Amino acid sequence: MPLKDIKLAIIGLGYVGLPLAVEFGRKRPVVGFDINQRRIDELKSGNDSTLETTDEELAAAKQLSYTINPEDLRACNCFIVTVPTPIDEYKSPDLMPLIKASETVGKVLKKGDIVIYESTVYPGCTEEDCVPVLEKYSGLKFNQDFYCGYSPERINPGDKEHRVTTIKKVTSGSTPEIADLVDALYNEIITVGTHKALSIKVAEAAKVIENTQRDLNIALINELALIFNKMGIDTESVLKAAGSKWNFLPFRPGLVGGHCIGVDPYYLTHKAQAIGYHPEIILAGRRLNDSMGAYVVAQVVKIMTKKRIQVEGAKVLVMGLTFKEDCPDLRNTRVIDIITELKDYNCEVDVYDPWVSVEEAQHEYGITPMVTPPDKGIYDAIIVAVAHSQFAKLGAEGIRALGKPGAVLYDVKYVLPRDAVDGRL
Repeated sequence: MPLKDIKLAIIGLGYVGLPLAVEFGRKRPVVGFDINQRRIDELKSGNDSTLETTDEELAAAKQLSYTINPEDLRACNCFIVTVPTPIDEYKSPDLMPLIKASETVGKVLKKGDIVIYESTVYPGCTEEDCVPVLEKYSGLKFNQDFYCGYSPERINPGDKEHRVTTIKKVTSGSTPEIADLVDALYNEIITVGTHKALSIKVAEAAKVIENTQRDLNIALINELALIFNKMGIDTESVLKAAGSKWNFLPFRPGLVGGHCIGVDPYYLTHKAQAIGYHPEIILAGRRLNDSMGAYVVAQVVKIMTKKRIQVEGAKVLVMGLTFKEDCPDLRNTRVIDIITELKDYNCEVDVYDPWVSVEEAQHEYGITPMVTPPDKGIYDAIIVAVAHSQFAKLGAEGIRALGKPGAVLYDVKYVLPRDAVDGRL
């Protein structure tokens, strides 16, 4: 298939799919498909609630159309699948969105078509899990009648500097010719170029280890923070001192959530265990990072006890709910661990986050956060859990004003100076 003959569809218009569809929509006709009618309606009205694209960028994608009707995909011959790949309550991969998307594409697949996956998966998933679904629903044969590619997403929600066009893209294809075509397609929009991987499995593995490496680096720093806190040493001061060496990696302790770092390692460990290998280091890092919410609450309770503040029935304000600063993304936020743990102590918990969608927070976590500043002088403890710029602007004095005299102020993210808080990681 010549590059000029590609008729493109993007399956899934979330944090990954929409920016991709918008960039391609500047260059060529694109059908953007999503199963969420509300999402389609807001995009048709020129608004993106994820804030990953501006109203001006949406308007500039003049060749991009939106649909919830799978029949509108029949005119396309190249499909890019960008649906979520979460984990379930047992920390196992949940491939249901990926399988459902493959069913949708399979039903409209024709001879010569190409299906490219961007969703993060374990090595082998595209060819072992997705291709059989495409074959079943299309009646076509892989690498004879249709072809596949894999080009892992590399977005960073809330980052206005590193965006889809300015992050180097890994590409791959199920045959050498398809690999060349997939690479050429992405080079239409990726200004910094691409890296063509040896195979689909190599591209899948490359993606899943990117975040596994970062997860382990943060786990190391989290463990160091636990050790230094026991020794009465300020962790940030240690990291600043060590950071004076040119090759010291600038990681910081904290909660590890989000759609990638807190999820992707479980995809790799799942596959490793399926082939008979038990991954020691990766799972140890995951266990440590998953325990940090409980550790934060234990530290806060200890400080409250020392101050003779009754823990049971205490009013506690958690500042921030999103998984990272200055973005509305709530996926796999580990702030929820802090909230759950506080409730186990029978604390009365309020959550304040000016970035979140109240409806999404209610749907995902059963929490109704405040999006405007709470009343002053009513809290026994305040935990700054996310480093939103609004919180930094409030400063220690502004945040302490929300609490009672003598209230505990704990800083998870080093938003405030060390001498302005009662405790921090």
